[in-house]
Amino acid sequence: MKSIVQQDIESIVEEPLPWEDFAGANVLITGAAGFLPAYMAETILFLNRSILSRPAQVVALVRNEERARARFMSYADRDDLQIVVQDVAQPFTPSAPFDYIIHAASQASPVFYKTDPVGTLTANVLGTYHLLNLTKQSPCKGFMFFSSGEVYGNVKGGSGDISEGDGGFLDPTDVRSCYGESKRMGETMCVSWAYQFGTPTHIVRPYHTYGPGMRLDDGRVFADFVRDILRGGPITLFSDGTARRCFCYLSDATAAFFSVLLKGAVGQAYNVANPDGECSIGELADRLALHFKDEGIRVERGDRGKSDYVPSPIVGATPSVEKLKALGWRPRKTIEEGFQRTVQSYRQDR
Repeated sequence: MKSIVQQDIESIVEEPLPWEDFAGANVLITGAAGFLPAYMAETILFLNRSILSRPAQVVALVRNEERARARFMSYADRDDLQIVVQDVAQPFTPSAPFDYIIHAASQASPVFYKTDPVGTLTANVLGTYHLLNLTKQSPCKGFMFFSSGEVYGNVKGGSGDISEGDGGFLDPTDVRSCYGESKRMGETMCVSWAYQFGTPTHIVRPYHTYGPGMRLDDGRVFADFVRDILRGGPITLFSDGTARRCFCYLSDATAAFFSVLLKGAVGQAYNVANPDGECSIGELADRLALHFKDEGIRVERGDRGKSDYVPSPIVGATPSVEKLKALGWRPRKTIEEGFQRTVQSYRQDR
């Protein structure tokens, strides 16, 4: 039986995208061992063996070599993957120019916003600066910056569809803003380099993406719920559960990232979310308990106690993905199917 990850990668490359653009390309992926970019790296490596007329070279820039080698263990004997260990916030001198740069290195867990706000923002600001400067020395075919739905802040009205041109308030004196404000600056830098130097920049704003490979200890609610299910329950709610989020399965999000990189407009941002997966935190817990009821899973309320977790002040917002859909993208996985696949992927690894 194929692994869940392999099935996901195969489904991604079935998307009608100009994959041959990667033929013979040198591709830099920062934070490559991370949850979101790892699927992009694996997709390109799969393309090398199945579709591309000439293989692409994937350069995976990471901070933790041990974690990266564990994540890409099955590719250890491949010569089309190179792991480079470096902090993205430091200047980077490549051995060869890059055709594509995918900048996804960032601390995305709310735990880090309190414990390491400086490390959180430097990857998004200094890292973006150094990488964009590489494109001045040698022009690339595409530069993609991983931003976040947090750039919207608290939009007036507090809910409703949010399009890419909307914006709300972020308090720059709140330590949690180290993430959202630095993502905003990263976006502005991408637009500025596109305007002044013609760099073909693209921006994606992922919302709440879940799936195989996510860390189950990073404090995000969907990771907590998967961890609870793997432990046999109960699913524990640490809030009133009224905050609403859009949950998108990883393979759907990855297909969206490639759609923006290969077909998106230069200097523009795209929401990446699944509006069909929009529900409250409480509703998500109840739906998962119902789906895994045969395993005795139920929902309980708990007290988080003293924690480094910094909760989001945003109660509810539904991102519009009409701009993304105009590129031909559509989400495929329901909440139940996506979380079933996620739980199964961790059980396969046991």
